[in-house]
Amino acid sequence: MTDALTALLTRRSTSVKDMRPPAPNEAELAQILTVATRVPDHGKLCPWRIVILKGEGALKLGEIAAERFTANNPDATPPHIAAEHARFTRAPLCLAVLSTPILGTKPVWEQELSAGAVCTNILHAAHALGYGAKWLTEWVAYDAAITAALTLKITPSAQADAAHTRIAGFVYLGTKTTETDDRERPKLEDVVGEW
Repeated sequence: MTDALTALLTRRSTSVKDMRPPAPNEAELAQILTVATRVPDHGKLCPWRIVILKGEGALKLGEIAAERFTANNPDATPPHIAAEHARFTRAPLCLAVLSTPILGTKPVWEQELSAGAVCTNILHAAHALGYGAKWLTEWVAYDAAITAALTLKITPSAQADAAHTRIAGFVYLGTKTTETDDRERPKLEDVVGEW
C-alpha cells in the first residue's frame, strides 16, 4: 500500500484500453467504496449513489447505450454499435456515480461537488491499492435513458428529486498493463493567486 502523500502526488489516470483483469476483489472494492463515501457532505445528505457495473449488468446497460446510440446516429456502422454495446465492459469494473441532490436543503451546487468528490476518492483509493482507474463521462453521462436506467438500480436519497439526478461520471477500474506517463501539470503561479 502506498503512503497517502505519495499516492496523491503520483496518481494518474490509466487509459481504459490499458486495463485488464483482475478488477479489485470484493474486500478491495469495499475499501474503495468506503473511501469514496468519505467526502465533504454539507448536511450529511449523501446526495450521491454508486452503481456497480460488471458482468451481465454492464452488458445490459451496454445494450441500452447501443440502442440509444443507434437511434441518435442512424448512419452508425456495426463496429460503432458493437463498441457501444461493450462500452461498460471495456475495463474489468465500472462504477457509475450519480448525483442525487435533495432540493430545498443545502445548495444543489454543493451537493453536486460532493458527487464529484466521490469520483475523485474512487480514483485515489484505486491508485493506493495499485489499480488503474479512469473517470469518464462521454455522451452516456448526458443521456436521459441511461440516467433513468441507472436510477432504477439505486436506493433513492431521502426526498431526492429524480428530475435533478445526473451522472457525475463512470469510473473504470482494472489492473494496469502499463504505467502511464505523467502529463504536464499546471505551474502553481498560473493557477494560484493571493489576495
